[in-house]
Amino acid sequence: MIVKIDKSEFENYLCDAANIKGNCEKVFFPENKSEIVEILKNANEQKLQVTVSSARTGLTGGSVPESGILISLEKLNKIISLDEENKFIIVEPGVLLSDLQKLVESKNLFYPPDPTETNSSIGGNVATNASGARTFKYGSTRNFVEELEIILPNGEEINLKRGENFVNEFCGIIYTNENKMIEVPIPNYEMPNVKHAAGYFAHKNMDLIDLFIGSEGTLGIITSIKLKLIDLPKQILSMIIFFESDENTFSFVSEIKQKSFDYNYKIKLREIEFLDEFSLKLLKGDFANISENSKSAIWIEQELNNDEDEALEEITELITKYDGNLENIWFAIDENERNKMKLFRHSIALKVNDIISQRGLKKVGTDNAVPDDKFIEFYKYTCNLIKNNNLEYVVYGHLGNSHLHFNMLPKTIKELELCRNLYRDICNYSVKLGGTISAEHGIGKYKRDFLLDMFGEVNILQMAKLKKTLDSNLILNLNNMFDKKFLTQV
Repeated sequence: MIVKIDKSEFENYLCDAANIKGNCEKVFFPENKSEIVEILKNANEQKLQVTVSSARTGLTGGSVPESGILISLEKLNKIISLDEENKFIIVEPGVLLSDLQKLVESKNLFYPPDPTETNSSIGGNVATNASGARTFKYGSTRNFVEELEIILPNGEEINLKRGENFVNEFCGIIYTNENKMIEVPIPNYEMPNVKHAAGYFAHKNMDLIDLFIGSEGTLGIITSIKLKLIDLPKQILSMIIFFESDENTFSFVSEIKQKSFDYNYKIKLREIEFLDEFSLKLLKGDFANISENSKSAIWIEQELNNDEDEALEEITELITKYDGNLENIWFAIDENERNKMKLFRHSIALKVNDIISQRGLKKVGTDNAVPDDKFIEFYKYTCNLIKNNNLEYVVYGHLGNSHLHFNMLPKTIKELELCRNLYRDICNYSVKLGGTISAEHGIGKYKRDFLLDMFGEVNILQMAKLKKTLDSNLILNLNNMFDKKFLTQV
């Protein structure tokens, strides 16, 4: 096991993809489960703070240490087994999403979760319940996790298999591999009925494995993950459609969503992505064939089952109905052409990051989702709020889930502070509408005050009580999700 104690050798481990920075005394690079157990037992005895990281592609500071030591899981990157017949794969947490996707697709299998950052690790995806564009059809990472091997903060090990360990009302029972019983208090609060990744997943009579998915490394370190796979789709229809008004764009999306879940139609989309007028202007230099006068673009994909003509006809009827640009539809079935469309959608995030990097500031990007019937209200409120404060911004994201990223692009430190204040207002408004402050990026350290706004102190204390049950010496990923001060109150 490599241990680095010279800060100059691990400087790049002290920040994440959002350039949130921290500090620690040393960084450990374990290569197996036994080494993690040893590190945690020693840290637990010394009450030394431990932060866990892997690919560090997060945007909320969850993998950024504030003190103590950091454990990087990047060397736990083995694919343990692939069962093609029963369609599952078992991996270590440091395996990259892109490597997993390539392997299973070479076997004509498919892992649907698709976070935009394919260099993210599977362990990080599970820890944050990552999602992405295909969430519209397939849901988040949670839907494909079948089994977890977890090391608790005191070094004890647990194994959780889906369907084998359920909560009784709001009390769960976990047995360690040493046959020690732990009673786990499950928070009793209501989660919003939208795409949601903020705070501990908690439901009456829930499967206990779901507690650890999306727990942001605060309850234990995941060392092995079993994932469900499905058959690789044989053919995929991909289209980018341009509209000259937001009203037509949103009406088109509203109807095509409804028809995607109606058995009377061949439309069965797996993703619906959105780019606004300002996103298109930024991309125009690289994609000259973006339609003039476009106010927005929609990227849709559908898996085909010998019904290409019927599905395409139904989609074309809707494009016509809502005045989409029929003369400049980007259309692809070929894999290479589809990848160009994917590049188009993903390029906007890279453009935004470049702008912010050149200004030496931080991007302020929202991650809110709201109920479908509140989306237009939320969209107008947020756009007007940003415009009225004379800030530069772009909007893109997962319109199929009423989940867009409003990226404010400050030019000065003063504007950055303003963006941060507006972000809080936006989060509070999404909660008021029945939505969430985080649909896919999680809370980390950056948004813990917003989580307090959303759930209130009483419910944060329930989360703290849960964490303290599994981390009695309060060492693991402190200040992720909520301030450590709440742990002293339970």
